[in-house]
Amino acid sequence: MTGKRNLSFGQLFNLSFGFFGVQIAYALQSANISRIFATLGADPHTLSFFWILPPLMGMIVQPIIGLLSDKTWLGPVFGRRKFYLLIGAVIAVAVMVLLPNAGDFTFQQGLFLGLNAAMWFGLFSLMFLDTSINIAMQPFKMMVGDMVNEQQKGTAYAIQSALCNAGSLVGYLFPIFFTWIGLANTAPAGVIPDSVKWSFYIGAAILILCVLYTFCAVKEMNPQKYAEFHGLNRKKDDTAATDDASDRQRIVRAFITIGLVQFFCWAAFMYMWTYSNGAIAAQCFGWDGKDAAEEAFQNAGNWVGVCFAIQAAGSLLWAALLPAIEHRIGNKGAYILSLVIGGIGFASVCMVHNQYVLWLSYALIGTAWAAMLALPFTLFTNAISGSKRMGTLLGFFNCTICLPQIIAALLGGVLLRYVCAGAQAGMLLIAGVLLILGALSVLLIQEKK
Repeated sequence: MTGKRNLSFGQLFNLSFGFFGVQIAYALQSANISRIFATLGADPHTLSFFWILPPLMGMIVQPIIGLLSDKTWLGPVFGRRKFYLLIGAVIAVAVMVLLPNAGDFTFQQGLFLGLNAAMWFGLFSLMFLDTSINIAMQPFKMMVGDMVNEQQKGTAYAIQSALCNAGSLVGYLFPIFFTWIGLANTAPAGVIPDSVKWSFYIGAAILILCVLYTFCAVKEMNPQKYAEFHGLNRKKDDTAATDDASDRQRIVRAFITIGLVQFFCWAAFMYMWTYSNGAIAAQCFGWDGKDAAEEAFQNAGNWVGVCFAIQAAGSLLWAALLPAIEHRIGNKGAYILSLVIGGIGFASVCMVHNQYVLWLSYALIGTAWAAMLALPFTLFTNAISGSKRMGTLLGFFNCTICLPQIIAALLGGVLLRYVCAGAQAGMLLIAGVLLILGALSVLLIQEKK
């Protein structure tokens, strides 16, 4: 590890700045998709099915992007990872303009497989949106793995986590901000309100500007410098198909143990994204659970953005404290503590009936989010350091984010109907239990010495 030069704070910042714009898009998607599809006519018991496509596309796309970018070098301008970053951002911008208009197009309102035409349009738009976000998101993690030494990776991912949370904060607050400045927060049945539409339009503009900044500011290593930086024997690398046996054993163990923690964590957050709107509408705004076009549901949709922003702010504050906590109780101890606090936050939502008290619940949830953004990738990239397949491995590691969301989405309707008796707040209690299980699973992780 010695001999690998340190990067300046500015260089570390530039590596991840575009992630700020990408995360605005992701925040808009996560905070508003349930609201959008409920407005288009989706039943609460089938709502989770609409969330299957995003992680499914991520699970397919991210390993492919990792594999392709490992084999890509398009010169100093487009580099290894930056080309895919730019392509993903351009597609995301186009889809972000189209998606919130699903209810405005003149469709025949007949049903196919229980969905009207607007929902089908929204579903395919969501598929392309999440695909493009994944294409744009993956290179940021890979560039840190490519260009940052082991001593600075924690700092690099902390910066990325901070930018991620800052982007989330902006994206979550957009709908209530645009409502505050006078845009309509309600619309005829089946039509998305202007406050949501303009949130997506402005988010798209910020996304492309931030990505262009990173694209222009970052210069990736050419293949020769990359090999030297990672200690790869170029001649051997050209002929070897795989890492050696000890490397494979270390990588597999890291993948399984960290992946198990990821499973519980991301399943929990899937339920937060899916059911927060309905839970908050019923708990704090008096919604009867019938008509998503009602003002109570749409106002709750804005408040979901505020609560998610509080979560992001709590995550930012906790991320600032994490280095000191890690120093005192270690990475694993900090990981466990963060997930337990987050689990308590989730469980408390179903007991709160005051919209402002919810801020405390979501601030506690933010502690888990901070740990999830920084610690797994720090632990995993350290475990695979020097591997000849860095991008590919990171791509497959992202499946530990996507697969649990798919499973959670498939089970969501069943749990809502038979465990929670239709009460969407009960799904957040289940999320709390999942985070506690994730905390226990951290004990299985072996850190690289």
